[in-house]
Amino acid sequence: MGSLGRCLARSLLRGQPGLSLPPGLRCYGSAPPELQEKTLVLVKPDAVQRRLVGNVIQRFERRGFKLVAMKLLQVWEGYNVVRSTRAMVGDTDSAVAAAGTIRGDFSMHVSRNVVHASDSVETAQREIGFWFQRNELVAWESGDRDYTWGP
Repeated sequence: MGSLGRCLARSLLRGQPGLSLPPGLRCYGSAPPELQEKTLVLVKPDAVQRRLVGNVIQRFERRGFKLVAMKLLQVWEGYNVVRSTRAMVGDTDSAVAAAGTIRGDFSMHVSRNVVHASDSVETAQREIGFWFQRNELVAWESGDRDYTWGP
């Protein structure tokens, strides 16, 4: 079972009398603070209608960010994730958004620009708090963390 599965199992078992993780399974400690920055990404209705949700998620996974919560809203965690996300998403105006960005590739119009992404760490914290309870954010260690970010 991967670390995400272990942490989910621990979360599900928490508060259940007499239940605990099976022997040998544990949830690893937390990552350094610079790897725990979070941002909120909303997949907008036009992206859902056009079946682009998987494409949006795939771009974040390929960047090495960890999905720690999702309700058709996603909370991604990783080093410099807010600034990186803004670069990946592209300009709000699809006519200006660069090719290769989510909006540059998929957006049709400024009012149908596929995703919303927090513009600062402070905004991300506030927006995440609007949509998620603290216990809905999953803490897990990715197996590729050391390869992606270094030991």
